[in-house]
Amino acid sequence: MATIYKEFIVEADAARVWDALRDFNAVHVRLAPGFLTGCTIDAEGARVLTFANGLVAREVPVGIDDTHRRLAYTVAGGKASHHHASAQVFTECPGRSRFVWITDVLPDAMAAYVEPMMVQGAAAMKAALEGRTA
Repeated sequence: MATIYKEFIVEADAARVWDALRDFNAVHVRLAPGFLTGCTIDAEGARVLTFANGLVAREVPVGIDDTHRRLAYTVAGGKASHHHASAQVFTECPGRSRFVWITDVLPDAMAAYVEPMMVQGAAAMKAALEGRTA
């Protein structure tokens, strides 16, 4: 299984970053605008995301942990036989936080496709969370 790590510093308070991350249904507006162009919620509570490159993915929430500021989800369907991800926010100091995003994917070859998308997603998230445009 390939594991992809993306970690970045956000010049914003961890509570504010967490508030945006945990808003599962507004990810396209609050967390990664531009990288994501749409989000609809299906009957089972999954979010169906449209990415700027035209990809559509169905992400199912696995858990939201307010105590540890951690969100986990899995991608259902698609080319990967397994796709699980989590994102967590840590306080670095007042007004600064660390965002850690980890994705596990099978087959390993899917990492070559997922990793560049995570690079783009991380840049969009950092910009949005800091009040800038990616």
